[in-house]
Amino acid sequence: MEHVPARVALTSEAADLLRRLRAAHGPLMFHQSGGCCDGSSPMCYPDGEFRTGGSDVHLGDLDVEGIEPVAFWMSGSQFEYWKHTHLTVDVVPGRGSGFSVEAPEGVRFLIRSRLFTDAESAALNPTGGG
Repeated sequence: MEHVPARVALTSEAADLLRRLRAAHGPLMFHQSGGCCDGSSPMCYPDGEFRTGGSDVHLGDLDVEGIEPVAFWMSGSQFEYWKHTHLTVDVVPGRGSGFSVEAPEGVRFLIRSRLFTDAESAALNPTGGG
């Protein structure tokens, strides 16, 4: 069986922040809507606080040493734009959204992306679909 590449990963700095946020807020999740305001940034919530729906796509679970996996969700319409890219959650200084749990920390999550290689795309879509 061919290895299927992950669609989403995180930097060590983002993992460190998630461990601190987990200690303060409990289990966590991400959602990226691509909407207005801070919607282009991944939003971090206590797990279950943001209700996902049938049009949301579960890109995967981020493995963070020392805590449970952190689910990463994206709106279906946003996924249509990003389905050809590998996403990496990073953290940078700056003001995050008031809705995302890192906002009081003086940092914000952001996405770094790269296109999947031809081999990765083929493994993700063995039938040639999106």
